[in-house]
Amino acid sequence: MNPTADYQLTIIVPVYNEQEGLPALEERLAAYLPVCPVKACVLFVNDGSTDGSAARILEACTRHTDFFYLEFERNHGLSTALKAGFDFAESELCGYMDADLQTAPEDFDLLLPLIADHDMVTGIRTGRKDTAWKRFQSRFANGWRRMFTQDGAVDTGCPLKILRTEMARRLPMFRGMHRFLPALVLLEGGTYAQVPVRHFPRTAGESKYHLWNRLAGPFADCFAYRWMKKRHIDYRVTQTNLK
Repeated sequence: MNPTADYQLTIIVPVYNEQEGLPALEERLAAYLPVCPVKACVLFVNDGSTDGSAARILEACTRHTDFFYLEFERNHGLSTALKAGFDFAESELCGYMDADLQTAPEDFDLLLPLIADHDMVTGIRTGRKDTAWKRFQSRFANGWRRMFTQDGAVDTGCPLKILRTEMARRLPMFRGMHRFLPALVLLEGGTYAQVPVRHFPRTAGESKYHLWNRLAGPFADCFAYRWMKKRHIDYRVTQTNLK
């Protein structure tokens, strides 16, 4: 049996070449799980790392019975790693955070109270510790995406989210999907809430984001979303004798 079924929350952590920061991440997650308001586990998704991340993830999972992992044969990107986490997690809820600890696992406590009334709760990073250039790129990309999607999301780039697993698996998936989670939840007839969370400077490893995947990629993805929205299939069965 999939052991994540024994938990209420699976925290999905995509990892790509983060070996330097994994010891600190392991320590923080191991300290958080016992005090999390719900029974929670961690699911690392090693997205084809080429450094020592795979070995460190395996070691961490041998030290902690609430740690699990998936490993890709090659790098596929953040959206694919998230989809794999959604596909394999069998808990009622799926959480998501990045491996760089720029958001804190303890701030899941801020999101959890609202998930009872919504299909997703997402963070809004406050006091951003990124460079001015990165903050500008983020604001520009978020504004452009909001104009296209009309989803009202302030900070889709915040890597701290909780979703109902049933909703997460229903979302139409495509590369770049992680930037459109609020819009996709609304597209599926769901609701989401936004909560301010803390933000911290990166202390290890290197950012995987640059001008292309912060601006040019999301620009193209907005057109893909608009195309998909017009052709989205949505139905509700009112009666059947199949059950």
